[in-house]
Amino acid sequence: MHVRAGRFRLYAAVAGGGFRRYSTYRVATAAGVFTNSVFGLILAYTYVALWDERPGLGGYDQSQALTYVWLGQGLLTAMALMGGGFEGELIERIRTGDIAVDLYRPADLQLWWLAADLGRGAFQLLGRGAVPMAFGALVFDLTAPSDVLRWLAFLLAVALGALVGFAIRYLVALSAFWLMDGAGTLQVSMLAGTFFSGMLLPLNVFPGALGEIARALPWSALLQRPADVFLGHTTGTGLLGTYAFQLGWAAVLLAAGRLVQAAATRRVVVQGG
Repeated sequence: MHVRAGRFRLYAAVAGGGFRRYSTYRVATAAGVFTNSVFGLILAYTYVALWDERPGLGGYDQSQALTYVWLGQGLLTAMALMGGGFEGELIERIRTGDIAVDLYRPADLQLWWLAADLGRGAFQLLGRGAVPMAFGALVFDLTAPSDVLRWLAFLLAVALGALVGFAIRYLVALSAFWLMDGAGTLQVSMLAGTFFSGMLLPLNVFPGALGEIARALPWSALLQRPADVFLGHTTGTGLLGTYAFQLGWAAVLLAAGRLVQAAATRRVVVQGG
């Protein structure tokens, strides 16, 4: 019991350290808020033109579509949809061999980076997510939950989405053990995350088989699923389905990460790292 409590305190401290680390980058945070707000305006006016031509597209009215835009800006850095998470740092540590130091720590490698990334994501949600969302609400007529339960349901969907996002990026980072330079894999992952999360356009708008495939992929857990909870499109038993979808992908991807981690650790030992 004492060992488990000690482990919990360790990872809680790592998460707190991740939060504090990013909170020190005040200028970068302010610049990011400005960038998210400008990009949000561009997307929002594009959506206005699109929904003027196609009212009810994807099952959203124009207010819901605009809310979706600003939710995307709020979750963009929290979910690291376009990079900016731990993966670049981990890839560099693998490339330089500093990962050997990490493997000697009395902590699990995957849980260590998960805790750090959750701390980072929590700060980004508050520091870079809330302000663009508030800005969007000042400029446009947005739709917001009217009850506390839906807000809580949304935050749970965001937390589960963050787990899925970490698991994807952890696998991408571990590929550097074999590729030595994970830049290409990182770029592919960022493009896939931007498109298949629904960052540019809601997945509900995608036609036919493309839409079905996109909604079944893990990236939909990062934005599309939480957004539908926020907008009230997913309620009741649908919420359980969303959580099961997110938990299922998180479990599969985290388990895959542990298998790859084990293989990578053996590779380091064999090479004498």
